[in-house]
Amino acid sequence: MLFLLVLLGTTAAGEASAQYYINQPALKEILQPCAANLDAMPEVHYEYYVLYSSRKNNVLARNTLYKVLGDGDLDLGQKRARLVELLNRKLIAFMHIGDTLVVPDRFDLNFCAYSPFPHFYAGGRDFDKLFIIDKKIQAWAAYEFGKLVRWGIVSTGAETSPTPNGRYNFNWKEKYRISSLSPPGEPWEMYWVFNFFEERGIHIHQYAMPTGGPQSHGCVRLVEDDAKWIYDWADPWETTKGHGVGSTQGKILKQGTTVLVIGQETYGHPTPFEHQARYPVLRRVELPAHPYDVPPGSPQQERFDRLRGIGD
Repeated sequence: MLFLLVLLGTTAAGEASAQYYINQPALKEILQPCAANLDAMPEVHYEYYVLYSSRKNNVLARNTLYKVLGDGDLDLGQKRARLVELLNRKLIAFMHIGDTLVVPDRFDLNFCAYSPFPHFYAGGRDFDKLFIIDKKIQAWAAYEFGKLVRWGIVSTGAETSPTPNGRYNFNWKEKYRISSLSPPGEPWEMYWVFNFFEERGIHIHQYAMPTGGPQSHGCVRLVEDDAKWIYDWADPWETTKGHGVGSTQGKILKQGTTVLVIGQETYGHPTPFEHQARYPVLRRVELPAHPYDVPPGSPQQERFDRLRGIGD
């Protein structure tokens, strides 16, 4: 089984409803930095696949899918299915006859070939590092001087506690932290924590990754390999108390990597593809013309914008 059912919840009416979370270690071979030659990367096309079994058996239907994905090789098909599940944010192990998946026409490419973010961002070419979260697609991207270097999926704030849009900077970071919102006797453990809204305590961090869309309390959940990579890649703030320290920072001497939170959430299951009649089309993230076109999201950004002369 490529993904695991880890929680059984209940609906408001009291009926049992399954909530699925991604088995993050299974994605280790897929999630990777972009290839150096992004401009030479071929375009990926997508098609629909509807689960089917002449015996009306869900297990046989899934096995047929694996064989199709693997060109007759069941083991290879199960390996390729990890990418299909990630792109669809659906778990094949719990799908049934008649359910539809979107399948790429190639599996031999670097993960960035499947990115909803543009490979090159002209507006970001003057930024040595730029981190972007798109809430509509539920995905993130990292750029260096306008070139995409990695991307992945996220789970942002739930409808009752949305992640605020705006322009921020990474501040302090911690490898391990217990959420201040944890209920008594149930510590919510967060790993590879990187704060970007110090005044409200909003971070990115590793945590259980649901398939059902935005579910956090305002922070941004990441898959573990992504969270660790960002933790090592991005720059924290520099303050009079030290480099990347916590909320007792003293005076900020230099802001960390710029962070953009853009897009409007689509609550419920993420919709990474536009379902046209003949074939599905990957939804593309629309980036602002320039990062400074995104309004400042916190008092820290407003203060530094004044120092930079932005908005005068």
